Amino acid sequence: MSHSELQQINSFLSAFARRQAARTVDLPGGFAAYDDAFAHSRANNQVVIDTAVDSEALPAIAEEALGHLPHRLISVLDDEVGMACAQPLIRNGYTHSTYLIMLHTGPVPAGGSAEELDLDAMRIPLARRWRDLLPDVDDEVIRHLVDRREARRRGADIVHFLGARTDEGEIASWADLYLDPATGTAQIEDLITSEAHLRRGYADAVLTTALRLAADKDCGTRFLTADAEDWPRHWYERRGFSVIGHTHCFERG
Repeated sequence: MSHSELQQINSFLSAFARRQAARTVDLPGGFAAYDDAFAHSRANNQVVIDTAVDSEALPAIAEEALGHLPHRLISVLDDEVGMACAQPLIRNGYTHSTYLIMLHTGPVPAGGSAEELDLDAMRIPLARRWRDLLPDVDDEVIRHLVDRREARRRGADIVHFLGARTDEGEIASWADLYLDPATGTAQIEDLITSEAHLRRGYADAVLTTALRLAADKDCGTRFLTADAEDWPRHWYERRGFSVIGHTHCFERG
Protein backbone atom coordinates (compact mmCIF):
# COMPACT_ATOMS: atom_id res chain seq x y z
CA MET A 1 0.00 0.00 0.00
CA SER A 2 1.26 3.48 -0.87
CA HIS A 3 0.79 5.64 2.23
CA SER A 4 1.36 8.83 0.25
CA GLU A 5 -1.30 7.92 -2.31
CA LEU A 6 -3.79 7.06 0.43
CA GLN A 7 -3.17 10.43 2.06
CA GLN A 8 -3.60 12.10 -1.32
CA ILE A 9 -6.92 10.34 -1.86
CA ASN A 10 -8.24 11.17 1.61
CA SER A 11 -7.29 14.81 1.10
CA PHE A 12 -9.17 14.77 -2.20
CA LEU A 13 -12.28 13.23 -0.60
CA SER A 14 -12.24 15.82 2.18
CA ALA A 15 -11.73 18.71 -0.23
CA PHE A 16 -14.49 17.44 -2.53
CA ALA A 17 -17.00 17.36 0.34
CA ARG A 18 -16.06 20.90 1.35
CA ARG A 19 -16.18 22.30 -2.17
CA GLN A 20 -19.46 20.59 -3.01
CA ALA A 21 -21.20 21.93 0.08
CA ALA A 22 -23.29 25.07 0.04
CA ARG A 23 -21.81 25.84 3.48
CA THR A 24 -19.56 24.16 6.01
CA VAL A 25 -19.00 24.43 9.75
CA ASP A 26 -15.71 23.33 11.28
CA LEU A 27 -16.00 20.74 14.05
CA PRO A 28 -13.54 18.85 16.26
CA GLY A 29 -11.89 16.35 13.93
CA GLY A 30 -13.50 17.63 10.76
CA PHE A 31 -16.49 19.60 9.52
CA ALA A 32 -20.20 19.52 8.78
CA ALA A 33 -21.24 19.97 5.15
CA TYR A 34 -24.71 21.32 4.38
CA ASP A 35 -26.87 22.04 1.36
CA ASP A 36 -30.44 23.07 2.18
CA ALA A 37 -31.43 22.71 -1.48
CA PHE A 38 -30.97 18.94 -1.12
CA ALA A 39 -32.13 18.43 2.44
CA HIS A 40 -33.14 14.82 1.75
CA SER A 41 -29.66 13.89 0.57
CA ARG A 42 -27.48 12.49 3.33
CA ALA A 43 -24.30 12.92 1.28
CA ASN A 44 -25.01 16.65 1.01
CA ASN A 45 -25.79 17.05 4.72
CA GLN A 46 -23.26 15.12 6.75
CA VAL A 47 -20.34 15.21 9.17
CA VAL A 48 -16.93 14.45 7.70
CA ILE A 49 -14.14 13.41 10.07
CA ASP A 50 -10.76 13.82 8.38
CA THR A 51 -8.39 14.02 11.38
CA ALA A 52 -8.17 12.51 14.85
CA VAL A 53 -11.26 12.92 17.02
CA ASP A 54 -12.43 11.96 20.50
CA SER A 55 -14.46 8.87 19.58
CA GLU A 56 -16.61 9.02 22.71
CA ALA A 57 -17.47 12.65 21.99
CA LEU A 58 -18.33 12.09 18.32
CA PRO A 59 -22.01 11.10 18.83
CA ALA A 60 -22.66 14.38 20.64
CA ILE A 61 -20.67 16.35 18.04
CA ALA A 62 -22.77 14.84 15.26
CA GLU A 63 -26.00 15.41 17.14
CA GLU A 64 -25.25 19.10 17.55
CA ALA A 65 -24.31 19.41 13.87
CA LEU A 66 -27.14 17.34 12.37
CA GLY A 67 -29.85 17.48 15.03
CA HIS A 68 -32.14 19.56 12.81
CA LEU A 69 -32.29 16.75 10.23
CA PRO A 70 -34.25 13.47 10.34
CA HIS A 71 -31.12 11.53 9.33
CA ARG A 72 -27.49 11.29 10.36
CA LEU A 73 -24.45 10.47 8.22
CA ILE A 74 -20.88 10.52 9.50
CA SER A 75 -18.04 9.78 7.11
CA VAL A 76 -14.69 8.94 8.73
CA LEU A 77 -11.87 8.95 6.19
CA ASP A 78 -9.06 7.42 8.25
CA ASP A 79 -9.32 3.67 8.83
CA GLU A 80 -7.86 3.66 12.35
CA VAL A 81 -10.01 6.59 13.46
CA GLY A 82 -13.09 4.96 11.93
CA MET A 83 -12.54 1.70 13.79
CA ALA A 84 -12.08 3.59 17.06
CA CYS A 85 -15.36 5.45 16.50
CA ALA A 86 -17.38 2.35 15.62
CA GLN A 87 -18.46 1.17 19.07
CA PRO A 88 -19.41 4.59 20.50
CA LEU A 89 -21.53 5.30 17.42
CA ILE A 90 -23.12 1.84 17.31
CA ARG A 91 -24.09 2.26 20.97
CA ASN A 92 -25.87 5.45 19.91
CA GLY A 93 -27.93 3.70 17.26
CA TYR A 94 -25.74 4.07 14.17
CA THR A 95 -25.18 1.38 11.57
CA HIS A 96 -21.60 0.92 10.36
CA SER A 97 -20.48 0.35 6.76
CA THR A 98 -16.92 -0.05 5.52
CA TYR A 99 -15.84 1.11 2.08
CA LEU A 100 -12.73 0.10 0.20
CA ILE A 101 -10.44 2.64 -1.42
CA MET A 102 -9.41 0.95 -4.65
CA LEU A 103 -6.50 2.30 -6.69
CA HIS A 104 -6.18 1.58 -10.39
CA THR A 105 -2.87 -0.23 -10.78
CA GLY A 106 -3.50 -1.98 -14.08
CA PRO A 107 -2.69 -0.60 -17.55
CA VAL A 108 -4.89 2.22 -18.83
CA PRO A 109 -7.15 0.81 -21.54
CA ALA A 110 -7.29 2.44 -24.92
CA GLY A 111 -10.33 4.26 -26.20
CA GLY A 112 -13.73 4.00 -24.57
CA SER A 113 -17.11 4.45 -26.22
CA ALA A 114 -18.98 6.32 -23.47
CA GLU A 115 -19.95 9.95 -23.95
CA GLU A 116 -20.29 12.99 -21.76
CA LEU A 117 -23.84 13.68 -20.63
CA ASP A 118 -25.64 16.62 -19.10
CA LEU A 119 -27.89 16.25 -16.10
CA ASP A 120 -31.08 16.56 -18.15
CA ALA A 121 -30.12 13.48 -20.15
CA MET A 122 -29.55 11.54 -16.92
CA ARG A 123 -32.73 12.50 -15.08
CA ILE A 124 -34.93 9.64 -16.29
CA PRO A 125 -32.47 6.76 -15.67
CA LEU A 126 -31.40 8.28 -12.34
CA ALA A 127 -34.97 8.75 -11.16
CA ARG A 128 -35.88 5.22 -12.25
CA ARG A 129 -32.89 3.79 -10.38
CA TRP A 130 -33.67 5.68 -7.17
CA ARG A 131 -37.36 4.73 -7.38
CA ASP A 132 -36.34 1.06 -7.61
CA LEU A 133 -34.10 1.43 -4.56
CA LEU A 134 -36.52 3.57 -2.52
CA PRO A 135 -40.05 2.64 -3.62
CA ASP A 136 -41.76 4.19 -0.59
CA VAL A 137 -40.31 7.71 -0.60
CA ASP A 138 -42.14 10.69 -2.06
CA ASP A 139 -41.30 12.49 -5.28
CA GLU A 140 -39.45 15.31 -3.52
CA VAL A 141 -36.89 12.88 -2.12
CA ILE A 142 -36.30 11.41 -5.58
CA ARG A 143 -35.92 14.90 -7.03
CA HIS A 144 -33.29 15.83 -4.44
CA LEU A 145 -31.34 12.62 -5.08
CA VAL A 146 -31.34 13.30 -8.82
CA ASP A 147 -30.75 17.05 -8.78
CA ARG A 148 -27.96 16.90 -6.18
CA ARG A 149 -25.68 15.70 -8.95
CA GLU A 150 -25.47 19.27 -10.21
CA ALA A 151 -23.83 20.30 -6.91
CA ARG A 152 -21.06 17.82 -7.59
CA ARG A 153 -19.75 20.13 -10.29
CA ARG A 154 -18.41 22.32 -7.47
CA GLY A 155 -16.46 19.45 -5.92
CA ALA A 156 -13.51 19.21 -8.29
CA ASP A 157 -11.74 21.27 -10.93
CA ILE A 158 -13.14 19.07 -13.70
CA VAL A 159 -16.34 17.00 -13.41
CA HIS A 160 -17.66 14.73 -16.16
CA PHE A 161 -20.93 12.83 -16.22
CA LEU A 162 -20.30 9.84 -18.50
CA GLY A 163 -22.77 7.41 -20.03
CA ALA A 164 -22.95 4.50 -22.46
CA ARG A 165 -26.01 4.23 -24.68
CA THR A 166 -27.76 1.31 -26.32
CA ASP A 167 -28.12 1.22 -30.11
CA GLU A 168 -31.56 2.76 -29.57
CA GLY A 169 -30.06 5.70 -27.67
CA GLU A 170 -31.12 4.73 -24.15
CA ILE A 171 -28.57 5.43 -21.39
CA ALA A 172 -27.66 1.98 -20.10
CA SER A 173 -24.76 2.73 -17.74
CA TRP A 174 -23.31 5.88 -16.22
CA ALA A 175 -20.77 7.28 -13.74
CA ASP A 176 -19.18 10.47 -12.50
CA LEU A 177 -15.54 11.35 -13.06
CA TYR A 178 -13.87 13.94 -10.83
CA LEU A 179 -10.44 15.25 -11.87
CA ASP A 180 -7.86 17.35 -10.04
CA PRO A 181 -4.96 17.65 -12.50
CA ALA A 182 -2.99 19.84 -10.08
CA THR A 183 -2.52 16.88 -7.73
CA GLY A 184 -2.87 14.17 -10.38
CA THR A 185 -5.96 12.71 -8.71
CA ALA A 186 -9.07 11.23 -10.34
CA GLN A 187 -12.11 9.61 -8.73
CA ILE A 188 -14.69 7.45 -10.50
CA GLU A 189 -17.95 7.54 -8.58
CA ASP A 190 -21.42 5.95 -8.80
CA LEU A 191 -20.78 3.55 -11.69
CA ILE A 192 -24.25 2.08 -12.25
CA THR A 193 -25.89 -0.02 -14.95
CA SER A 194 -29.66 -0.19 -15.27
CA GLU A 195 -31.14 -3.59 -14.49
CA ALA A 196 -32.36 -4.09 -18.04
CA HIS A 197 -28.86 -3.77 -19.51
CA LEU A 198 -26.61 -5.71 -17.15
CA ARG A 199 -23.76 -7.91 -18.43
CA ARG A 200 -23.66 -6.37 -21.90
CA GLY A 201 -20.42 -4.40 -21.60
CA TYR A 202 -21.91 -0.97 -20.93
CA ALA A 203 -20.21 -0.52 -17.55
CA ASP A 204 -16.89 -1.52 -19.12
CA ALA A 205 -17.39 1.18 -21.74
CA VAL A 206 -17.98 3.81 -19.05
CA LEU A 207 -15.06 2.67 -16.89
CA THR A 208 -12.68 2.51 -19.85
CA THR A 209 -13.66 6.01 -20.94
CA ALA A 210 -13.20 7.38 -17.42
CA LEU A 211 -9.76 5.82 -17.01
CA ARG A 212 -8.61 7.13 -20.39
CA LEU A 213 -9.88 10.67 -19.70
CA ALA A 214 -8.10 10.64 -16.33
CA ALA A 215 -4.84 9.46 -17.84
CA ASP A 216 -5.09 12.08 -20.59
CA LYS A 217 -5.23 14.74 -17.84
CA ASP A 218 -2.07 13.28 -16.23
CA CYS A 219 -4.02 11.93 -13.24
CA GLY A 220 -1.82 9.04 -12.15
CA THR A 221 -3.77 8.40 -8.95
CA ARG A 222 -7.04 6.96 -10.24
CA PHE A 223 -9.36 5.54 -7.60
CA LEU A 224 -12.88 4.63 -6.63
CA THR A 225 -14.64 3.46 -3.47
CA ALA A 226 -16.58 0.21 -3.19
CA ASP A 227 -18.70 -1.40 -0.49
CA ALA A 228 -16.52 -3.93 1.30
CA GLU A 229 -19.45 -6.38 1.51
CA ASP A 230 -20.75 -6.14 -2.05
CA TRP A 231 -19.80 -7.94 -5.26
CA PRO A 232 -18.62 -4.99 -7.41
CA ARG A 233 -15.27 -4.94 -5.59
CA HIS A 234 -14.39 -8.19 -7.37
CA TRP A 235 -15.51 -6.77 -10.73
CA TYR A 236 -13.17 -3.81 -10.18
CA GLU A 237 -10.29 -6.08 -9.15
CA ARG A 238 -10.56 -7.89 -12.47
CA ARG A 239 -10.17 -4.52 -14.18
CA GLY A 240 -6.94 -3.48 -12.50
CA PHE A 241 -8.05 -1.99 -9.18
CA SER A 242 -6.42 -2.93 -5.87
CA VAL A 243 -7.51 -2.19 -2.29
CA ILE A 244 -5.17 0.26 -0.57
CA GLY A 245 -7.31 1.49 2.33
CA HIS A 246 -10.70 1.81 4.00
CA THR A 247 -13.13 4.54 4.92
CA HIS A 248 -16.10 4.24 7.28
CA CYS A 249 -19.69 5.48 7.14
CA PHE A 250 -22.10 5.61 10.06
CA GLU A 251 -25.81 6.22 9.48
CA ARG A 252 -28.90 6.64 11.61
CA GLY A 253 -32.50 7.52 10.86
